[in-house]
Amino acid sequence: MQYIGIDIGSTAAKVWGFGEKDIHFVQPTGWSSVETAREIKERLLEAGIDVTSDAVRVVATGYGRISVDYADFVITEITCHGRGAREIAGDSVGVIDVGGQDTKVILVEDGMVRDFLMNDKCSAGTGKFLEVMANRLAVDMPNLFEMARVGEKTPISSLCTVFAESEIISYIGEGRPREDIAAGVVDSVAEKVAGLSARMDFPETVLLTGGLSRIPYFADVLSEKLEREVQIDERGQFAGALGAALLAKEKKKRN
Repeated sequence: MQYIGIDIGSTAAKVWGFGEKDIHFVQPTGWSSVETAREIKERLLEAGIDVTSDAVRVVATGYGRISVDYADFVITEITCHGRGAREIAGDSVGVIDVGGQDTKVILVEDGMVRDFLMNDKCSAGTGKFLEVMANRLAVDMPNLFEMARVGEKTPISSLCTVFAESEIISYIGEGRPREDIAAGVVDSVAEKVAGLSARMDFPETVLLTGGLSRIPYFADVLSEKLEREVQIDERGQFAGALGAALLAKEKKKRN
């Protein structure tokens, strides 16, 4: 058997597969999750995995999960991220997932999702906020964090992305160093994520998942604000897809 987890987020799509073949990859979601699902199907076929085969079981999750018309099961990202985090960090773990459009904090106890919280509709505490501000500063995301690491944070008080961008434009006009503005941007997001996370009674282990789990500096800033270590793992970006693939296997066992 081959088990495939597909996590189509608003910014990136992640795929994790195991069984007959091990495979994982990331690609931009683009403008259409339907097109992204089709491209994933083609990439899997090129790798020798035919998702229409009875020997392949697919679970889809994430923002664009309903677009994966070849999935055997469609499962929420809360469940899949919880399952993936359990595989990475153990049966009791707090999960912080900073996505493109929303931020989720999930409590996993004894291997089960017990509770979760999501941020409000504003994107100020999400990856989209970072993307918008990086574009305004004319840098890519990796460089945004590199500049933030050496900058002195400039306060960004607005809770709205549009107003926060106006603040940054004003700072640019004043001639503030980009490093200081970048530091303020990263600190602003970390502050909002920490505020949401503090509302959850996390166990000892806390894991950062999603795209920002590839940025050790962000985990360090978040750890400082929460006054506890926030762990990262090389599989963190794939937590949702990994969990979906594991659930694909477990669903098969129950049928």
